[in-house]
Amino acid sequence: MNVSLLDGWFPWTVQLAAAVALLVAVGWRDRRWRLRRAPIAIGAAAALTALLGLLTVTVGGVTDPLPLALWFWLGAAVLALAVLVFGWRSARWWRRALAPLAALLAVVAGANALNASTGYFPTLDDAIGELSGAPLPQQVTLDQLGSLTGKTNTGRIVQVDIPDTASGFAHRQELVYLPPAWFRSKTRPKLPVLEMIGGEYAAPDNWVRAGDAVQTADAYAAEHGGFAPVLVFADATGGFKVDTECVDGPSGMAEDHLVKDIPPYVEKTFDTATDPRKWGVVGWSMGGTCAIDLTVEHPGTFTHFEDISGDLGPNTGDKQQTIDKLYGGDASAWAAHDPMTVLAHHAKYRDLSGWFESGDQEGNHIAQGKELAAAARKDGIKCELSVQPGRHVWQFASTAFAEALPWLSQQLGTPGLHTGKPVPVPTPKQPQASPSASAPTPKV
Repeated sequence: MNVSLLDGWFPWTVQLAAAVALLVAVGWRDRRWRLRRAPIAIGAAAALTALLGLLTVTVGGVTDPLPLALWFWLGAAVLALAVLVFGWRSARWWRRALAPLAALLAVVAGANALNASTGYFPTLDDAIGELSGAPLPQQVTLDQLGSLTGKTNTGRIVQVDIPDTASGFAHRQELVYLPPAWFRSKTRPKLPVLEMIGGEYAAPDNWVRAGDAVQTADAYAAEHGGFAPVLVFADATGGFKVDTECVDGPSGMAEDHLVKDIPPYVEKTFDTATDPRKWGVVGWSMGGTCAIDLTVEHPGTFTHFEDISGDLGPNTGDKQQTIDKLYGGDASAWAAHDPMTVLAHHAKYRDLSGWFESGDQEGNHIAQGKELAAAARKDGIKCELSVQPGRHVWQFASTAFAEALPWLSQQLGTPGLHTGKPVPVPTPKQPQASPSASAPTPKV
């Protein structure tokens, strides 16, 4: 099951099998088929695929750019079914049987093309685990925690159902990572905490399955006496196709959940640090926007953040569309959640720090990160800015978190084998000018 869905033999095998099956299903056949029925089938498939794309935008509300390979393979699937219908009479039984198989293979190829564009499921095992709800590696229950003490080289993941007492936000079950040092005695260390937020189309376990956050934290802990921050894999949307941008609005009181529900529960349940200087937010894509927004708006709860490929501010389109959809038409709510506006009107912050990181293929996010970092520095926030090779996929988010975790841990005052020397910050790499460097990147 540990077969890569992003590169290697599996994606190419599926695409090749789909192409061969479709070609054989279409076939050369007779003159009537070649000159009349086959062109009709191809035209009908093209029209239906275009209609499907239009419905995706108008009815489905999907405005982010989707990969061309997705539409190519969906068109191939529709063509296979059109060939079955228009070519039924001239086809032998094995061609009829092959057409549905070609359609199925094309759908799988298209779905994996979409997956490869975001990196949600790196392996077949990740996809099966996510879709089936299988337990994560090193996952334990809350009931088991009380009996787990002693030396361990790896942390544990606990699935939690955090009460929505303050927010009323209908969220999914969330996860908490506890580092090895947490288990060494029944007197739990007062560890710092990072809330981990994913993209718009996300589930709480994406940071674990696709973002490798647990492996990153375990690796850090192995070099620091078992100590690392507690990680809370939060649900900021309440559903896969919900875009809250981590604000309170018509889609739910997501902000209240992240600020008012999660910290008290985690502090009480896992005996973590309660000092805001020991709490931070890490996010990618939409979550990156949330990371800086939550910190500058709620410095009494969070004082450190990592913004990975986030936007300039919460948005669901242009300014008016954002005001209407996110805030129910309340322009003052937009201003209260726009980081640039908040920074411009807030007194100088104390003890806040932030890390901005973008891939060198994310031209818009590079520019927005620089603009936010400059404004944050003027307002007293200590900022680091990094541009590294990568594009807008989960694999880049994984690398960015691994790069920033030592710095974040130092800001949080994480116990462990610190040398007292400042954590080196890599020199930002200037991206090469290219058409893709200025292209918009989707929020995922």
